[in-house]
Amino acid sequence: QVPLVESGGGLVQAGGSLRLSCAASGGPFSSYAMGWFRQAPGKEREFVARIGWLGLTTYYADSVKGRFTISRDNAKNTVYLQMNSLKPEDTAVYYCAANSELYGQGDKGDFGSWGQGTQVTVSS
Repeated sequence: QVPLVESGGGLVQAGGSLRLSCAASGGPFSSYAMGWFRQAPGKEREFVARIGWLGLTTYYADSVKGRFTISRDNAKNTVYLQMNSLKPEDTAVYYCAANSELYGQGDKGDFGSWGQGTQVTVSS
């Protein structure tokens, strides 16, 4: 278990940008792939993006590809989600999570150690 804390959410107009951060307080953060997920009201939580343990491989949901960028700074135990060209349908609580596979890319194992989430609201 790696304690995670998300931040950076807020209210933004459509077309705007936000940068989310997810900080790990302790634990072997740099050894695991990380992911961002989101949950809109009345909907199930969905995958947004993931990044391998070294930060060399990334993968995105089709709905955010070309607009969002995931990155990580292992020296700071932090993973980021840069969100550009935001749309009202991006409105959700955004969560980060750590993958269970050691030295993985996030395509195997399970995501867990969920943070408390950060609200992103995009107005039209």
